[in-house]
Amino acid sequence: MTELGGFQDHVARIDLSSGEVNYEGIDEEDAKQYLGARGLGVKYVFDQGPDVDPLGPENLLAFTNGPLTGTQVVMSGRIAVCTKSPLTGTVTDSHHGGWSGARLKWAGFDGLLFEGQAEEPVYAVVEDGEVELRDASHLWGRDFHEVRDTLEEECEGSYGKNLSVMGIGQAGENGVKFACIMNEDDRASGRGGTGCVMGSKNLKAIVVKSNTKMPKPADPETFRTGHQQAMQVIQESEVTAPNEGGLSLYGTNVLMNISEEMDGLPTKNGRYTSTGSYSDDEGVEIDAEHVSGENVRENILVDEPTCHSCPVACKKEVEVSTSHKGEDMNVRMESYEYESAWALGPNSGHTDRDDIAVMIDRCNDHGMDTIETGNIMAMAMEMTEEGTFDDLGEGIDWGNSEAMIELVTKIATRETKLAEHLGEGQRHMVDRFDAENNSLAVKGQAIAAYDPRCMKGMGIGYATSNRGACHLRGYTPAAEILGIPEKVDPYEWRGKGELCATFQDMHAISDSFDICKFNAFAEGVEEYVLQYNGMTGLDVSEEELMQAGERVYNLERYYNNLNGFDADDDSLPARFLEGGIPGQGASEGQYCELEEMKEEYYDHRGWVDGVVSEEKLDELGIDVGPGTGVSLNDRGSAAAPSDD
Repeated sequence: MTELGGFQDHVARIDLSSGEVNYEGIDEEDAKQYLGARGLGVKYVFDQGPDVDPLGPENLLAFTNGPLTGTQVVMSGRIAVCTKSPLTGTVTDSHHGGWSGARLKWAGFDGLLFEGQAEEPVYAVVEDGEVELRDASHLWGRDFHEVRDTLEEECEGSYGKNLSVMGIGQAGENGVKFACIMNEDDRASGRGGTGCVMGSKNLKAIVVKSNTKMPKPADPETFRTGHQQAMQVIQESEVTAPNEGGLSLYGTNVLMNISEEMDGLPTKNGRYTSTGSYSDDEGVEIDAEHVSGENVRENILVDEPTCHSCPVACKKEVEVSTSHKGEDMNVRMESYEYESAWALGPNSGHTDRDDIAVMIDRCNDHGMDTIETGNIMAMAMEMTEEGTFDDLGEGIDWGNSEAMIELVTKIATRETKLAEHLGEGQRHMVDRFDAENNSLAVKGQAIAAYDPRCMKGMGIGYATSNRGACHLRGYTPAAEILGIPEKVDPYEWRGKGELCATFQDMHAISDSFDICKFNAFAEGVEEYVLQYNGMTGLDVSEEELMQAGERVYNLERYYNNLNGFDADDDSLPARFLEGGIPGQGASEGQYCELEEMKEEYYDHRGWVDGVVSEEKLDELGIDVGPGTGVSLNDRGSAAAPSDD
């Protein structure tokens, strides 16, 4: 039990096999050691034991918020979903914004821990400190938006006022390894296949009903000082200042033109480093500007909704009118994000702005990670070009956005042989078709919209991310592109190992609070400490808080070590490690010096061959705990999900 401010000291443990719901408090020592949200969620998953089948009933699916969630802290509306990933076999945490995290806190909970497997589809209703399971058979097979609207009516709430819905679409039901969990505002816990785990448990949705009962800080004066300081730096930052530019005007897609101009936008499955560096064999040119934040704002923007306690309003709701297969279509969806636009556009060989909006909307309908979906289709396009699928009698050509729209639904429903294979993810494609050279994945998860031949820090970031290739574990483009906290040369590898580790620890803190990473474009550890101490009533130093972030990252790495992951898995796709990039941009001839950066990174971390040392575990006070049942001395091979 804990008396720390910011916590409700109330967690529900739901056994879906029996339907039993038990309630427990938060262990105060764990809360101090791992902060909340991501940190505590990963600790719950760790204590469940690493040797579990990601799609088995013993795997834990943890929804956790943090001590700053649902408070006055700017951008504090996020929630973490932690589990063992069916896509990678690693521990994963995936976050979404909107209002779900805040409402879960206001409903009286720090977390919901789902284990077991329901015999028939169910959904959970969370209200006034209690959880109730209800029949969801009438919702099974329906897309997320239909489910959201149905549950709003059934639960007599309004997702614009007092109700949040988190749930899955057909992709999660059908075991697509990169299925995600959506919420009412089209926010997604997108990466790692969290929706696939939810579907394996026959859990269709979670409804959270609450009034706005914002937690009060334990030390109001310290909190007030930190909050005022944070607001000031956010309003002064060129990146986060409301209505001044950057994220506020163009959303995350402000990066499209910037990355293109830097020659750091992976294009055509990473064959090129910008859309300006090639034309396809038929002379069809593509242009990243067509799908940029500036273009979107000028032509198809209709609204700019926001998440809890956020003045930035980076979400860019759009509406497009287009035609598909001869039928007129009108799509309104939230939001046109940089990563989604890149994966479903330039990396797949086209820049049809409106068709990309349709694809994003379909991914949201079906509950499917847009980044992974775009990457797997680009991989399939390259393999089609090489004749890999000739025996299947299927394939998809570069830049065929009409076919891509159809393929999104086919993957979610497992409609064809090709779609069945694609739904298993890139690791399966590599193993089944000997397609290592076509894959842009690390540990089974595909890269994001930053080319590691241009941004070397992103190379070591992709390789050492604990949840597979990811830009959000350690966002070095903040320094390489935006100059935050200071500008560094994106083409220089030296110093990037230490820089990446620092960013990884900082983001482990913000994810555990749980606040938006965009805070870090303005705030630093000083603002974090003041707000955290003010809310909880603790008196931690900046060094102690940074060590907490390091502890979270090392616990995740240790979990992966226990599943057989080591330095060999901290790799990059071969095309990023070789020079001779075609084109005429600044990245021409560049490659990512991964091995040099890994040596620097491991030395800074105190790891041996990618494995957390016993000395580091002792230094950070990481207790193996009774749940694991294994030590580093008896690690097995990597527990990757099978193809069955």
